Amino acid sequence: MSDPTPVFADLREESRELDLLVAELTEQEWARATPAPRWSIAHQIAHLHWTDRAALLAVSDEAAFRKFAEQALTSPDSFVDDGAAEGARLGPAELLTRWREGRQSLDRALREAAARHTRFPWFGPPMSAASMATGRLMETWAHGQDVADALGVVRAPTDRLRHVVHIGMRARDFAFGARGLPAPREEFRVEVRAPSGELWTYGPEDAAQRITGPAVDLCLLVTQRAHRADLALTAEGPDADRWLDIAQAFAGPPGTGRAPGEAAPGEAAPQAAAPEEPIR
Repeated sequence: MSDPTPVFADLREESRELDLLVAELTEQEWARATPAPRWSIAHQIAHLHWTDRAALLAVSDEAAFRKFAEQALTSPDSFVDDGAAEGARLGPAELLTRWREGRQSLDRALREAAARHTRFPWFGPPMSAASMATGRLMETWAHGQDVADALGVVRAPTDRLRHVVHIGMRARDFAFGARGLPAPREEFRVEVRAPSGELWTYGPEDAAQRITGPAVDLCLLVTQRAHRADLALTAEGPDADRWLDIAQAFAGPPGTGRAPGEAAPGEAAPQAAAPEEPIR
């Protein structure tokens, strides 16, 4: 069994970097609009906090989580927005404190769950601790991109993006199915250059269809934080080319993404799909 510790450390560091981005904002800046329709910076952080709370319940109290999930799913089209709006009504200092405390509690709970090799319920299939942490990192990075775009900040990408690429690759067939399209019969070869310069490769080396480009661009694509026309990704083969039009690393219905030329994507992503489990 692989050691899940690195993804826990990477999630903690990804959250810390986003924390540094928002910690000194004024109340007016917390209210600044982000690329997600009707979502301010406060909504983005509140959404991350809401999902951390849900994850903590799933890990620590299965019965309480199932009750929580049942309540949320009574409004499947609005519970994500409702949770973000509830948190955004808090003052910035209170929201920041709650987000920090929730992150710390979830980190401890995930490490304990990993040590026990347990799995726990989620809105889709049961999750491992490593899968949950990977999904939380993907969401933290993606919503952090929304915050950075709202502030006009250019973030330096890191090799923590490997986790986001992994989810995007695992979600390939789901992206086709979400649009009523048959999944490709063959694997793609994907070769992306990491921020460190390392080449990350996926799929058979002799695959007939392939995708190449910077890893950060693939992450922006699969989280729908940029349009493919604005990214340096290339595809060889009809299915690979089609995937670059529809890729998404999150569960739920197809996202609208962003129009070409937009500096940021058009819509907040729903809950992250687990990279090691089927996607609901």
